Amino acid sequence: MNNHRFYIYTLIFLSFLVIKSSLANEKNKGVSATKENFHGFSQYSFDLDGVKSVIVVPKKVAKDKPWVWRARFYGHEPQFDIAMLEQGYHLVYTSVVNLYGSPEAVSRWDSFYDYVTSHHGFAKKAVLEGMSRGGLIVYNWAIQNPKKVSAIYADAPVGDFKSWPGINKKIMSAYDLTRQEAEKYQGNPIDNLKPLAIAGVPIIHVVGDADETVPVSENTAIIEERYNALGGFIKVIHKKGVAHHPHSLKDPKPIVDFILKNSLK
Repeated sequence: MNNHRFYIYTLIFLSFLVIKSSLANEKNKGVSATKENFHGFSQYSFDLDGVKSVIVVPKKVAKDKPWVWRARFYGHEPQFDIAMLEQGYHLVYTSVVNLYGSPEAVSRWDSFYDYVTSHHGFAKKAVLEGMSRGGLIVYNWAIQNPKKVSAIYADAPVGDFKSWPGINKKIMSAYDLTRQEAEKYQGNPIDNLKPLAIAGVPIIHVVGDADETVPVSENTAIIEERYNALGGFIKVIHKKGVAHHPHSLKDPKPIVDFILKNSLK
């Protein structure tokens, strides 16, 4: 092995040790982490400002410490997450349960983003992954922070809370809206895609064409049409005859290839 290659491998190894050390010693930073196993990878679970959070470390950290930010249903259909860990990406999660992508959820994500980028040195742009209702927080946070997003993978995502779950007490409470205000609300993902198109954020959706829970016609189809009209780049993978479940693909390679090829740096 020549000196240059040895130097590169040494840097990668040391980078891996540093991030493992920082996670294992979170208690010294005021955060107590529990080491667990995620499909053969080291997972560190901890509370950040009282919020359940997770960081999973790849066995070999890719250059610049890229990461996938999973929204909701952590651990469900993890094919893509595992594949990205194998590519050297970190996997992270912080709970926004029952917030439906509301301003409070966006604020919680802001805090977590600041934590992982400043404390752990993660890349300044993240790959966002949202399944089902996770689409609301993924898109709403991305729209507020387009320069912090390298790509979006959304799976059977909600793009409009009027479609799912519909206007109900939980939505009105989360967004602090009256029913009349909720009916006129123009702050859903389908309404505000322009910042993402301007930033050039690549988007991939995976949907079941027979989905009656989060209908494609009321969510992904609108996002696709409007994002294309804005000059954005979006790809949609359709699963014929498939309903809302199962999410993802048995073989996530098409999603992984899209992310690796198109992610912004």
